[in-house]
Amino acid sequence: MNTSAKLSLQDNPVITGLWQVADLERNGVALDQQVASDSLLEYVDDGFTCFDMADHYGSAEIIAGVAKKRLSATHHPLADKLRLYTKWCPEPNETTFELVKAGIMKRLERLDVDCIDLLQLHWWTFDHPGYIDVMDHLHRLQQDGLIRHIGVTNFDTDHLHVLQSCGFNIVSNQVCLSVLDRRALGDMSQLCQATGVRLLCYGTLAGGFISERWLGAEKPEQIEDWSKMKYLRFIDATGGWSVFQALLQTLNTIAQQRNVSIANVATSWVLQQPSVAGIIVGARVTQNQHRNSNKALLQLKLTDDDIAQIDQHEQMLAVVPGDCGSEYRRPPFLTASGDLSHHLDALPTVYQREAIAGFKQRFRISSGSEFEPVCGYSRGIREGNRILISGTTATHGESRTIGNDPHAQTERPVG
Repeated sequence: MNTSAKLSLQDNPVITGLWQVADLERNGVALDQQVASDSLLEYVDDGFTCFDMADHYGSAEIIAGVAKKRLSATHHPLADKLRLYTKWCPEPNETTFELVKAGIMKRLERLDVDCIDLLQLHWWTFDHPGYIDVMDHLHRLQQDGLIRHIGVTNFDTDHLHVLQSCGFNIVSNQVCLSVLDRRALGDMSQLCQATGVRLLCYGTLAGGFISERWLGAEKPEQIEDWSKMKYLRFIDATGGWSVFQALLQTLNTIAQQRNVSIANVATSWVLQQPSVAGIIVGARVTQNQHRNSNKALLQLKLTDDDIAQIDQHEQMLAVVPGDCGSEYRRPPFLTASGDLSHHLDALPTVYQREAIAGFKQRFRISSGSEFEPVCGYSRGIREGNRILISGTTATHGESRTIGNDPHAQTERPVG
């Protein structure tokens, strides 16, 4: 298997996202697999052969697996082009090879495949460095033929850099990017251009808010849809409803000039950004199919003037706080698939605090490096309210040096 190959979505950069399966199943009743897979097959018939899902998207993986099996059974001409991308969101204590393999085998079983096209790792808290161990194991499973490509999802710039500097072959980072939320266009985009990592972008329509449906509409007072709950927070964070309406009006003006939808203009803007390989457009699988609109998107290319009109709103928009994925690591952890804070109910202790003999109110932590007891130093010492951090080479485990540059060394967490 060629593990150095880069992800390519040149034929069709529109990926169909299945996160709303979780919303449809939140009452505990799973969707009918045959009926739901019918919807996926209709997407394939129209040339949309790439689907994105995750371990916590309800039965999305199972539905996608059923669709793949049905395509193969009928010798569909696009069966060989079908790509199923999934995400694994392990708890921070799932870092052994056995647990990682079990998580990947579960994905293979639900998808009913022998090899995962793209496995994307999500990590809940970078305070715990176990993502480095997990990535080691994923690459071992890739060598064993169980994974074709390895990506990450919602990694911030610093920790993606750590993985890159450790020599891991990461082909993609799935992040939020839209005309409203432009966090990925700064340091993240620069890092991706320098390293060849491609961005897969979700949230391009802000949960459906970026559409004619909300042009000139009043701000909703109550929302039941998980996805819209999340993106209404983004609208509030970037300046509020009136600022958002001004942006919608500009998108609508361009859309009318080009005889396309507001959604087409907004998603085309994302696709034309550097380092973006594809966009993920959600499908509710039981309603609101937008395949015709997505096909129109493939024919649209915004002019420099179109982009300039959209970009003039940047000075009026406040920046969504944090880097890419910060909303997944800060309370209330509200995502497009609901509040997933239960993943963080029991964070394992990474570093043990030890009292230093002969001193009052003086404690130390060690990183586990084999050099610390030999050389007589600790990774960190706290005396009262004063904290001292060792300036020695940051390591992971007993002796593994983290990264090959000062940036990666600085981002190595110490608890």
